[in-house]
Amino acid sequence: MRSITHDTPNQIEADAEKPLFGSDVIAQALRDLEIPFLALNPGASFRGLHDSLVNHLGNQSPQMLLVLHEESAVAIAHGFAKATGRTMGAVLHSNVGLMHASMAIFNAWCDRVPMMLLGATGPVDAARRRPWIDWLHTSADQGAIVRDYTKWDDQPASVPAAVEALARARLIATTAPYGPTYVNLDAAIQEAEVGGKPPLRNVSRALPPPAVHPSPELVRQAAQMLSQASNPVMLVGRVGRDEKAWAARVALAEALDMPVICDLKTGATFPTAHPLLVSAPGFFLTPEACEIVRSADVVVSLDWIDLGGTLRQCCGGEETAAKVLQISLDQHLHRGWNMEYFGLAPTDAYLLCDPDVATPLLLEQVERRPARDRAFEAMREARAHGLDDHGPLTMKQLAEALDVAIGETPVCFARLPLGWNGGYRNWSHPLDYLGYDGGAGIGSGPGMAVGTALGLIDTGRTTIAVLGDGDFLMGVTAIWTAVHYGIPLLIVVANNRSFYNDETHQEKVAIQRGRNVENKWIGQAISGPDIDIAAMARAQGAIGIGPVSSGIELKTCLEDALDIVKGGGVVVVDARVQPGYSSNMSGTTAAHKR
Repeated sequence: MRSITHDTPNQIEADAEKPLFGSDVIAQALRDLEIPFLALNPGASFRGLHDSLVNHLGNQSPQMLLVLHEESAVAIAHGFAKATGRTMGAVLHSNVGLMHASMAIFNAWCDRVPMMLLGATGPVDAARRRPWIDWLHTSADQGAIVRDYTKWDDQPASVPAAVEALARARLIATTAPYGPTYVNLDAAIQEAEVGGKPPLRNVSRALPPPAVHPSPELVRQAAQMLSQASNPVMLVGRVGRDEKAWAARVALAEALDMPVICDLKTGATFPTAHPLLVSAPGFFLTPEACEIVRSADVVVSLDWIDLGGTLRQCCGGEETAAKVLQISLDQHLHRGWNMEYFGLAPTDAYLLCDPDVATPLLLEQVERRPARDRAFEAMREARAHGLDDHGPLTMKQLAEALDVAIGETPVCFARLPLGWNGGYRNWSHPLDYLGYDGGAGIGSGPGMAVGTALGLIDTGRTTIAVLGDGDFLMGVTAIWTAVHYGIPLLIVVANNRSFYNDETHQEKVAIQRGRNVENKWIGQAISGPDIDIAAMARAQGAIGIGPVSSGIELKTCLEDALDIVKGGGVVVVDARVQPGYSSNMSGTTAAHKR
């Protein structure tokens, strides 16, 4: 990865006799807090901090990453956190940059990832504002823009208060349940000269607390509930990337001979080739998975997303008769502005802790039972047919071409599109796939892919993202940052030339109203002219390949692309797939009609 070198490592010592400014102290605090990267798009509201990062810290961390849009800055931090569990920062210019980034902040909030957001405002002191521009870029309560989807925000009124705010922001962001925090820095405070070096807090004494453990009595009761169950089922939702926690989940399922359900929203959480996995993971439950939940007498939720809605779906809108064990910290974050807390689930036992904490505790106390002779057909969609050079390219063929090209290469899928079937590829490690973006918007894929690749740059894993064309087009400029800093990445655009998810909605509405289904593509199709995806990638400095429209051609292109990425390059492949959803998606498989 390309590093930034502005000055020698002794720059701070060499500047010891020079004036010190507020932003110098703030920059040093960020370094002491071990924030590795700050992604930013330049803005005058934080010009003081910018200068301190470049000229005061020199080549010391945090390393500054230039992006072309604030939404990409936050998306990169989001992907980095998902891949590493670590917190990086994004710096946002005034109210305008914060509003640009607001969708990406919402994604991070819904996805429960730690993140430090630094904002800035034109001088709060009106007498110090420049005409016109500083007035536009100063808000009375800037944090209110994102307060409903951040864990905490502050606008400190002095340099010592700013240092304390940064320490608190990291503490809160990295205390489970995780989420973004926001500190707004007054431009006047950044640029004020300070007399000597003000005392800095010892930020090593502002560390997050250890994970909360449930009481032994609650664990005992939950273990007894599981031990007495005849047909338990485990729903694996938001869990961590720790390999020991992964092994504990597998061991708990095996100890109880318990069927397991996972999905594509939360990433690789359970081995997909395991005989206890009910069905291939998807964005929605399959009929087979619903039947298992409906017949269960105990449902174990490891912070499952929308537990209440899932149980009602499986039980035909009725409340489940099964006992429900909920293991989650999520209720600590529920506000009310947005409904990402989902439907209220019935619970008979509640362990208010991280699922990765509870799983090994339960494993120690449950009564093991013999395995029944059964195996669910979880992977029935995988590799059913060879690659075909004839006919249109399908998502299934795209998956098969990727599988062949990857071979034994360790990879991490940073993102998969809605049309992907979870049976197309096996997950055997928590870093095999990182899940969706939390907020179910569009445009986050490229930035999150760059952040993932940044986090995994020295791990030996190659980062791959399969993105829809709409997602790619909204966030394409994030690719420039990957090229600029030498962050290896492969993006495959499953290009169906449409916002196809909405075509399915238009089809359903037309059918319900007895109207013309053939018009569903109007206002959805991204064609006439088709957009040159590969050319847009090349415009960012990446290698663009395509369009590719057959399985055999795609296999060759992907093999070449992976070789380039392994050598440190950034490649985007335009794969012209036919529109349609796989069998574990809720949607139509009908093709476009033009």
